[in-house]
This record gives sequence, structure tokens and C-alpha cells, in this order.
Amino acid sequence: MNPLDEQLRELIPRLRRFAVSLTRHPGNADDLVQSSLERALSSWGSKRPEGDVRAWLFAILYRQFLDAHRRSRRYARMLEFFTGRDDPQPSLERTVIAQSTLEAFDRLPTEQRALLLWVSVEGLSYKEVAEILDIPTGTVMSRLSRARQALRQLSDGEISSPTLRILK
Repeated sequence: MNPLDEQLRELIPRLRRFAVSLTRHPGNADDLVQSSLERALSSWGSKRPEGDVRAWLFAILYRQFLDAHRRSRRYARMLEFFTGRDDPQPSLERTVIAQSTLEAFDRLPTEQRALLLWVSVEGLSYKEVAEILDIPTGTVMSRLSRARQALRQLSDGEISSPTLRILK
């Protein structure tokens, strides 16, 4: 057996125990360990040869957990934004509307999604977004208006995919 395989097999129970302590759910912990091992194996060539494999794997697992946690918080903020409130037990109707809105949001072009996220979820001002994109504030406002309109139309089923005007 390959020494790396043997070393990984010895570390999996420890990684899983750590993952369960982070996620507090065995199924989520298994997913976290698997994604961490996939990440580790795909970036094995960038690992420092003198580094401790165990510490490296624990660091990858912890970063994967933090990334997933941030994504879930961002998703919760988006869900709150689309539903208009933060209910611990939203009604089925509100949940379905929010899910369809999120699906519509995913169908928006990247540029429109980014604008909506920056302004509506991350709370950036129009001026800050204008600085990021290096465009006038008025342009940000008009693009954001078109993004919101496209999102409404997609959510209502009026259009199948938004169109972007190409400006030269």
C-alpha cells in the first residue's frame, strides 16, 4: 500500500471527529471530510514537503468549514432580502416564492448578480460599487435598476432569460 494512502487512512477518523465537532452533524461532517480530502489531493503538489500532513489536512478542513459557513450565512441574508423578513419558520408560500426568486437570481447574468449582491446583500453604496467597476455612479444606478427589473420579470415568469444591451 502507498505510504500516502496509509497515512490518509489513519487520519480520516481524526478528521471526521474534528468535522463532527465543527458541524455537529455526522452527515455534514462526512461531506466536509470528503471535500477536504478532495481539495488536499488536488493540491498535493503545492504542499510543502517538510510540512506536517496532519496539520495541513486539519487546516484545509477548517478552511472548508469556514467557507461553507460563510456561504450559508450569505444565502440566509439573500433569502431574508428576497422574503423581506427573517422568520425562523417562514410559511410554505414565502419559502416557495423565495426559492423561485433565488432560482431567477441564478439565471441573471453575472454582472447583474454582482450588482444586486454588492448593493442589496453586502450593503455597498452606489459610490463604492462605482469605484469597484470604475464607472459613474449614475451608470451603477441604471444598471442596478435594469437588474432589479430583470429579476422581477424572471421571478414572475415573464421572460426566460434576461438580455443585456451591448454598449461600445
